[in-house]
Amino acid sequence: MLAIKLKRVGKKHQGSFRIVVAEKRSAMKGSFTDDLGWWNPRTDKYDVEKERALEWIKKGAQPTPTVHNLLVTAGALKDKKIPVHKVPKKAAEEAAASPAEGPKAPAPVAEKPAEPAPASAEAAADKPEAPADAQAN
Repeated sequence: MLAIKLKRVGKKHQGSFRIVVAEKRSAMKGSFTDDLGWWNPRTDKYDVEKERALEWIKKGAQPTPTVHNLLVTAGALKDKKIPVHKVPKKAAEEAAASPAEGPKAPAPVAEKPAEPAPASAEAAADKPEAPADAQAN
């Protein structure tokens, strides 16, 4: 299956990317079928050949989420951007639960009176501890 993905080029710590069409499971440094443009995330500049990208998508090539968002920004696709980073599980559950339940008034909290400590705890506190030699045997 073909994919439109990023191929890293550039120096250490100064990476830039080529936008290429390659096999989905191929290595990032491996060979590619077609070169569609470039993207420099440090300066956020890019150049994409929109017509050729759309041709490959019509032929069945699937863009990765980052390339999809880049194509949306370039105006080649009319879709919405895809969230690339994962949302923490806890935040996702809260976000899903809150709109479904709607606004709620805070529940009244009843305070319990402080309970006295159990008698066994008081008795244990009064007993002196046994020496360490007696506990080892």
